[in-house]
Amino acid sequence: MRERPLTLIQDDLVDYEKAMERMAALVEERQEDARPDTLWLLSHPSVFTVGKRTPTEHLPDPSHGIPVMQTGRGGQLTYHGPGQLVGYLIVKLRADEGVVDYIREVELRLVEALGELGIAAERRDTPPGSELLTGVWTKETKRKIVSIGMRASRAVTSHGFALNVDGDLTPWDLAIPCGMPDVDMTSVARERAQASMDETRQVVAKAFEATPTE
Repeated sequence: MRERPLTLIQDDLVDYEKAMERMAALVEERQEDARPDTLWLLSHPSVFTVGKRTPTEHLPDPSHGIPVMQTGRGGQLTYHGPGQLVGYLIVKLRADEGVVDYIREVELRLVEALGELGIAAERRDTPPGSELLTGVWTKETKRKIVSIGMRASRAVTSHGFALNVDGDLTPWDLAIPCGMPDVDMTSVARERAQASMDETRQVVAKAFEATPTE
């Protein structure tokens, strides 16, 4: 894997709509070379986000009270909430790579981070004829621990990954995540019996060669 140092921004809980506004501004800055490649680590209050192709039958029942937001990323429905580490990646793609190439790099870096946390993990190849399969699964229990959805505009990526650390996993059962009716979502806490958000942030930042400059 080639070196790709990133600038690190860190926040705690940020409203999803406000985060989208800031991310758009960061993307514009990167497109104009007004900022370096950036990793923004944060969490969101409880929200489901859906891609343009998410089927209606995959959505949660409104009676559960968790808002559903349309998003411009690739992929299907996902859940964000407290105890989940979200990473938005604002990165200018190299001339010899596309967004799918970079997604594969993101998967491998997260596999490395989870290994540092004591969880053996893997990415999976997309089955022939299927929609792009992204994310990271645990090797032993075969559960999905990271969701990934990204896009690129004018060669700059946006959106990113969601790593379940120590939050409530119940909302995942209220809808069909990632377009996979049979997926079993998991977290660092579920796999390791204990988890630290601070430790996870540090390990993930290291895996992405990300250091704070602001």
